[in-house]
Amino acid sequence: MSVHHVEAAGDGPLIPRPERAPGALRAACAVVAPHLLPAYDQAKDQALAEAVEHGSLAPVHAYLSHWAALIEIERHPETAKAYHRAGYLAQVATTPEQGREHLAAAAAIYRDAARAVRER
Repeated sequence: MSVHHVEAAGDGPLIPRPERAPGALRAACAVVAPHLLPAYDQAKDQALAEAVEHGSLAPVHAYLSHWAALIEIERHPETAKAYHRAGYLAQVATTPEQGREHLAAAAAIYRDAARAVRER
């Protein structure tokens, strides 16, 4: 089963795509996935700490890119549903092949979202 994300008709975004900035992404997360706010805040704090520790903005850029992609997924309810379903099915798979199949489906959705926010 090779599933690639194709935005379904009626899977329009709940909110406009936010800017790739900490405050904008957090505000969007609060609307489309409030249950993820603790993880968002923890990721931001960790990225800032790593940036200071290593004297590099690379961790901040990585955190912003990752969360922009996650928010892109969550903005589209049907896409988010497919992404979370694939992740769940990967966790409960009874064979390694099934697990890989579901992980590949989730990864394809994530890649599409990451590409969409890069190409904005």
